[in-house]
Amino acid sequence: MEKLTLSIPNISCGHCVMTIQRELAEIEGIKSIEGNVEAKEITVEWGPPATIERIRSALQEINYPAAE
Repeated sequence: MEKLTLSIPNISCGHCVMTIQRELAEIEGIKSIEGNVEAKEITVEWGPPATIERIRSALQEINYPAAE
């Protein structure tokens, strides 16, 4: 199980967090997704077959790319 907090500069409200949670939840292996609007961050916990590359790709696809 891996866990990582990602900075998402495009987060501006709770709706943004809900969109990210809904989209990432569709990835097999995602265990939890928590968002913090004020910090513009999400914390994702996952296991196989999910990968950080797949998570970052999904965020990019929905216009919430993670900052490097």
